[in-house]
Amino acid sequence: MPDHRSLLLRALLLDGLGQLMLLGLFVVLPDFTGLPTAELGLNAQLGWVLFVVLAYPALGWLFGSFTVLRWRRLPLLVLLQRLLLTAFATLMLVAIARWLINPAVDVWLVHRRVQIVWIAGITAWALLVRVGLRRGVFLQESPRFLLLAQPDEVDPIMRAWKRVPGRQNLRLIQPKVLLERMQHSQEPLLVAITPASRQTLELAPLMQRLESRDPRQLRVLSLIRLFEQEQERFPPALMPDDALAYDDLPWAATFSVQAQLKRLADVLVSMSLLLVTAPFVVLAALLIWLEDQGPIFYIQQRSGWLGEPFNVLKLRTMTVQPSDAPATWTTVGDHRITWVGIWLRRFRIDELPQLFNVLKGEMSLIGPRPERPELERNLELEIAHYRKRHWMRPGLSGWAQVCAPYASSVEDSDLKLSYDLYYLRHFSAWLDLVILFRTIKTILKAQGR
Repeated sequence: MPDHRSLLLRALLLDGLGQLMLLGLFVVLPDFTGLPTAELGLNAQLGWVLFVVLAYPALGWLFGSFTVLRWRRLPLLVLLQRLLLTAFATLMLVAIARWLINPAVDVWLVHRRVQIVWIAGITAWALLVRVGLRRGVFLQESPRFLLLAQPDEVDPIMRAWKRVPGRQNLRLIQPKVLLERMQHSQEPLLVAITPASRQTLELAPLMQRLESRDPRQLRVLSLIRLFEQEQERFPPALMPDDALAYDDLPWAATFSVQAQLKRLADVLVSMSLLLVTAPFVVLAALLIWLEDQGPIFYIQQRSGWLGEPFNVLKLRTMTVQPSDAPATWTTVGDHRITWVGIWLRRFRIDELPQLFNVLKGEMSLIGPRPERPELERNLELEIAHYRKRHWMRPGLSGWAQVCAPYASSVEDSDLKLSYDLYYLRHFSAWLDLVILFRTIKTILKAQGR
């Protein structure tokens, strides 16, 4: 079964196809809209066509009409709610644009009745596309996930699997039961095997049977590969010591092209963002000072490349603390956060001064978030492979930030590290773009904390 990104791409392409078909229907069948045939030319309104065609998928991405494809058993009511919210937002956006620009009369696409028919049509089409994708009309049948593990391995594996909601349940199965299912059932299976189970003599005959089956019908994976493929993370407690080595990383070479391109992008984008966001930073600084006449900026030591400490710059969002106050986690409803700070955190505005850290080379735009050295001393003792997150520069945003909740405990840090380790292995320009767009979505929805 394709991963969720390929599902999103298919949904996007099918949505675009539906819009093109509906646009063609308007032109070929003018009675469909009730407009005179003479008004149905496209030459005078190509800009509006492009705007309307792009507005719907952009708002669909923002309001989650594509996100539903990650969960195969999402209730139909939730799907309808997201599609209707996208439709309403698109209508409002087009209406506002029409009011601001006041287009010519012959721009028929923004007529009220055309827009209603247009939005109703593409919403119905989008519903059919998503139901079809989720129920396998356009896809192969999803395999059943099975686990072969030793008794003492089962509980930690199941706890790790349930930390992230997946499209499928992972079920423990005994070797004899698996053999019977292979003989009497043709359903596709995906079998994850732990290293300890693979080394047992009793599984040797079963392994031969598994590896001789059609891989399109029965796939055999290592346990860590299952997490990598289905949850896009590496649980630290389950990852073998040799699963991730520094020499395997894309930027390990002395003159890594990817590393140089990433640094170039960091500098160019940071300079652009500093210019664009300067008015917001000035306004935020004024509000911070007006609230309690305290300092505007907050400087804190964090761990950077290879654990080297550096001073990170942020807009202050908490009340001024004593210099000898111990390092503590930030929790939901933390009383230390000021009223202005709540809003700055929601839109991540407090992080903007860190663009100077990026320009200095202490940070990157995308990477593991830097943590306080005082907290890391305990995390390194509690969580396996923790030091590996220092193998690249920390970032303003990262794979862990867009996939996991805010860390306020050792367990949360363990979950975030699993995504950081995945990013280390799979770093690419494409993944950085995915993180960038998901960060923008978080900012627009005011989901920062």
